[in-house]
Amino acid sequence: MTIMIEALLWAAGGTGFTFMMTSLGAATVLFFGATVKMGIQRGFLGFAAGVMMAASVWSLLLPAIERAEGGALPPALVAGSGLASGVLFLMGLDRLIPHLHPDTGAPEGLNARWKRTTLLFLAVTLHNIPEGMAVGLAFAMAAQEGDFSGAIALAMGIGIQNFPEGAAVSLPMRQEGMSRCKAFGRGVISGIVEPLFGILVVLCYGLIEPLMPFLLAFAAGAMLYVVVEELIPQAHLDVHADCGTLSVMGGFLIMMLLDVALG
Repeated sequence: MTIMIEALLWAAGGTGFTFMMTSLGAATVLFFGATVKMGIQRGFLGFAAGVMMAASVWSLLLPAIERAEGGALPPALVAGSGLASGVLFLMGLDRLIPHLHPDTGAPEGLNARWKRTTLLFLAVTLHNIPEGMAVGLAFAMAAQEGDFSGAIALAMGIGIQNFPEGAAVSLPMRQEGMSRCKAFGRGVISGIVEPLFGILVVLCYGLIEPLMPFLLAFAAGAMLYVVVEELIPQAHLDVHADCGTLSVMGGFLIMMLLDVALG
């Protein structure tokens, strides 16, 4: 019981930090005009992509393989099936939930007569779910092992990339004609799914603990799907953009150093 309470408190703090960083990123809309330089948006999205890639490898996939060692199934099979399941799960949500990505004209998912701003909001909210799950899983696992350094590194990394991600939510809404305050509010709300899903994972930890290696890889697959499907393409926007490329590499480097230093 004590371990559960400790895990909940740490998960609440970790996901609360990531939520706060999303809110701070969304606050950039209060200082920018209705139009934002494309290089700034590429930099935001590229940095977020780099952090998520590194977090997927160091904070999720490698721990998944380590925890699967000595089990009934080969670690590579557990991690591989988990990663593939995470990709397929988020792909399925992409096909079902109506949403719209910045700089695209056609909505994705099931047909819905919703405003473009609502569809933009749903696109990012959807992809904050695996981030919240990843942080919750990390703190639940850390509470059992008594070592929170790796979970803290993951929360810090995701929090750092949530700043540009929050801006990537609110700025396009502002460009769609929404007021600064409303765009900021939508950006803040888009991040609230992270503490919700992070705490939910901790509450369910007793049931999912035997599946922990699979679930860690599952979260990694879902995050990598977001990176490959959306963040990197939007960071480059079909052009050779050094800004987007360097931002991806910078985000990857920062998250790698964080995880190695605190892990």
